[in-house]
Amino acid sequence: MNSWRHEYIITNGVRLHYVTEGEGPLMVMLHGFPEFWYSWRYQIPEFAPDYKVVALDLRGYNDSDKPKAQSAYAMDELVKDIEGVVKGLGYEKCILVGHDWGGAIAWNFAYTYPVMVEKLIVLNLPHPVKFVEGLRTPQQLQRSWYIFFFQIPFLPELLIQSNDYQLIETAFKGMAVDKSAFTQADIEAYKDAAAKRGALTAMVNYYRNIFQPQFFNPNQSVLEVPTLMIWGENDTALGKELTYGTEAYVRDFQIKYIPNCSHWVQQEQPHLVNQYIRNFLAVNREN
Repeated sequence: MNSWRHEYIITNGVRLHYVTEGEGPLMVMLHGFPEFWYSWRYQIPEFAPDYKVVALDLRGYNDSDKPKAQSAYAMDELVKDIEGVVKGLGYEKCILVGHDWGGAIAWNFAYTYPVMVEKLIVLNLPHPVKFVEGLRTPQQLQRSWYIFFFQIPFLPELLIQSNDYQLIETAFKGMAVDKSAFTQADIEAYKDAAAKRGALTAMVNYYRNIFQPQFFNPNQSVLEVPTLMIWGENDTALGKELTYGTEAYVRDFQIKYIPNCSHWVQQEQPHLVNQYIRNFLAVNREN
């Protein structure tokens, strides 16, 4: 960790915190809910020898700015944040890696700015069209109950912070197949990030924009960016069936399933995730 640097960048009117290591082509990593840059702790040192790895705190999270307006967390704003990061760091394109909410932003960014994405890697977040289709099925609606709960004002924040942010611990250890993947120090880090002033409402506001027209509404054309999807098969929030048929929407598409692994795939099976990413990048470099 000693070679990691904590830095800030102004983009799209907000100041974002990030951790970076390495030099070379840019690799941007986008975390999910209820996480922060720390969820990429096993990937940053793995890829730093070959890339300038930048693991962001998304707006509203941890040490990044936390705008108060709910509209500040609309998808188009999140996409503009990433555009500003890539350009602000002096690059024209990047390898974009996203998990959960970071995956949602990554999909939308790749559709909006395809020339800025050399390769796309998405972990446990389906293609936007497949996600919308899934929300029309009883089984996925049941899994996604929390999305609807998060639409309620104030109450979700109160529940999450109750009993010393117990729901944060439950989210990780309760969903994980391998409970030992998360130490108590890991859990405390996530609790501390969520406890920062304004963070909880900001985090939940992502979900409060989920039914807006611009959310998960990319161009319906086939994505030309080479894409790798990695999927922990034991995801209790997002069913594996949401991955089926993705190749109809992405011209150059690969998927790697990881059995006996939860939604927290890059933390629970980091070595396998790193291997799949490295293999994908090596193959595409040769082409």
